[in-house]
Amino acid sequence: MTELSTPRLRLRQWRASDLEAFAALNADPEVMQFMPGRLSRVESAAVVPRYEAEIARLGYGFWATELRASGEFIGFVGKGFATEAARECLRFGFETLGLAQVVSFTVPLNRRSRAVMERLGMRCAERDDFEHPLLPAGHPLRPHVLYRLQRGDWPAAARTPHRDSG
Repeated sequence: MTELSTPRLRLRQWRASDLEAFAALNADPEVMQFMPGRLSRVESAAVVPRYEAEIARLGYGFWATELRASGEFIGFVGKGFATEAARECLRFGFETLGLAQVVSFTVPLNRRSRAVMERLGMRCAERDDFEHPLLPAGHPLRPHVLYRLQRGDWPAAARTPHRDSG
């Protein structure tokens, strides 16, 4: 099982002990602001096996994230740690998995997530924007912005926001 680490974080496979904290995060309106809705404890517990299976099958996925110093579970990434964790995931994707590109997406209004992607040098193009297929037409979170980073742009990716024309 692949485990990634940065000076402050450990990205790892899920543990049963993560569920209570994960469910609390999924029930928090601020944490779930750009998600279709909050999740109950039962719904939170139901998604973890999918995340575990994906990591087991592919060697990567929605890793549980903890603080290295304390071992405290902080969610997928946790506020203030997103760029650090994403940078390590990009390194893993390009250097270990040999991916040609990495993509990421969010809703247009999620400026915090977009800022992380832009700090990493990811670029978006209007032609790549899409409607989330699991949300109904007219849902305010249905529109999504897709960002890309090519292996050739890593690690010297630009640090300023980009939006390609066309």
